[in-house]
Amino acid sequence: MSAIFIFVAFIILFILAGIRVLNEYERGVVFRLGRIIEPKGPGLRWIIPGVDKMFKIGLRVITLEVPSQDVITRDNVSVKVNAVVYFRVVDPVKAIIQVENYLYATSQLAQTTLRSVLGQVELDDLLSEREKLNIRLQEVLDKHTDPWGMKVSLVEVKFVDLPQEMQRAMAKQAEAERERRAKVINAEGEYQAATRLAEASDILSRNPMSLQLRYLQTLIEVSSEKNSTLVFPIPIDLLRPFFDKSSK
Repeated sequence: MSAIFIFVAFIILFILAGIRVLNEYERGVVFRLGRIIEPKGPGLRWIIPGVDKMFKIGLRVITLEVPSQDVITRDNVSVKVNAVVYFRVVDPVKAIIQVENYLYATSQLAQTTLRSVLGQVELDDLLSEREKLNIRLQEVLDKHTDPWGMKVSLVEVKFVDLPQEMQRAMAKQAEAERERRAKVINAEGEYQAATRLAEASDILSRNPMSLQLRYLQTLIEVSSEKNSTLVFPIPIDLLRPFFDKSSK
């Protein structure tokens, strides 16, 4: 009886040792005596203890933060740039047999790609064309990680750290640009005012009566002010009839 009990207990322990539970977002890559077999899906799975070896691979999106990298732009400006990469495993078998550690490999590839791609653009493009650079980084990373069974869905440049002297230079440039725009707007206003005055002068010169009416309107406006002394400039045309009578 003891031998049978030991045998049954051994069988039970053998079965329990081979039980594996996979979550919905996991896949099990199984090696049997060194050879890979069909990946196992989620649920309760059983492998042969001592013969099979299972590696669990998650299929959820992985957020990988790329450490700050020293980048020299095409116009020889040294900046520090960091980014974040979003990717996921789409082929668990390739992620195991094609690369030793896909997380570490992707991290190193992201760092070198960040320096390589951003080093080909000028500083102004790095600051203003962020969206295009993100797409370019995503395409390069996705191309290189595809043989590893991974899909890079998004790359975002998080922060660009400029040297202090470059920040001061850019601040001066921005201030000079604002002053230039203010002067242009002021000059445009002066030009429009001068144009309107010239048009008004032409209209008044073609109709002398309009000039006299404008003069009278100006007198009314001046008289409404509380002034003790008023000086009225009188056009010579208004006094010409009196001169003509006195000469007769």
